[in-house]
Amino acid sequence: MYFSTTPKRQSVAADSEGSTGMRPVPRRKITVDIRLSRRRFIKGVIFSGAAAASGAYIAGAQQLRPGAVMDRLLTLNINGRPRPVEAGPSETLAFTLRTRLGLTGTKVACNRGECGACTVLLDDVPHYSCSLLTHTVKQRAITTVEGLRMPDGSLSAVQQGFIEELSPQCGFCTPGQVMSAEGLLRANPSPTREQARQALAGNLCRCGAYDHYLNGVMRAAELLS
Repeated sequence: MYFSTTPKRQSVAADSEGSTGMRPVPRRKITVDIRLSRRRFIKGVIFSGAAAASGAYIAGAQQLRPGAVMDRLLTLNINGRPRPVEAGPSETLAFTLRTRLGLTGTKVACNRGECGACTVLLDDVPHYSCSLLTHTVKQRAITTVEGLRMPDGSLSAVQQGFIEELSPQCGFCTPGQVMSAEGLLRANPSPTREQARQALAGNLCRCGAYDHYLNGVMRAAELLS
C-alpha cells in the first residue's frame, strides 16, 4: 500500500460576513487608579516647584538684559552713600542689593517675606527687602549689614555682642537678626529681654539659637550704655 506523507490542508470555512472562523481574542479591561497617593502628591509638588523656579529664572534673566526697555536708572541712598543703579519696575530690593550692587550680606532664603533673612533698615526701621520693590524706596535711607561697620573699621555694638555671646550657629540668618536688633536698639537703646524677643520675632532661626541671639541683643545694649 502507498501512504502519502503530505499533510492534509485544513479547510477554513468562512461565514457569511467574511470572517476567517478564527476565535476572537478577548479584550482585557484596563483600569486606572486616579486616587491621589503620597507618591503622586510629592511628584506633583516637585514638578510644580521646578516649573516655578524655571519661570523665575527666565524672568530674572530678562531683567538682567542690558538693553531691556523696562529698566530704568535711579539713585538709591544705601549706607549713607548715593548709589546709581538700573532696576526694573518689578525688581525687588533684595535682588537689586545682591545682584546689581554686590551687597550679598543681605540673604535671601524664603523670598516671600516670612523668614527675615533679607532684613534691611529703611529710615532705621526693619523691613523685608524681598517684599519691597526697588522703585518704591528711592527716597528712603537704606541700611544693610555692610553699613554697620564703624568708620574706624570696628564692629557695631550688635555685631560685637553677637560674637561675645556666640549667637550664630550656621550663620545664614545672622544678617537679618543683626539688622532687626540694630533697628530695635536705634529706637530703644535699653530694651527689656521681652522687647528684644518681640523685635526679633520676625526672624526665623533654623538652628534654634533664639536665646543666644537674645543674649547678644542684651549684651549689645550693655555695650551701648
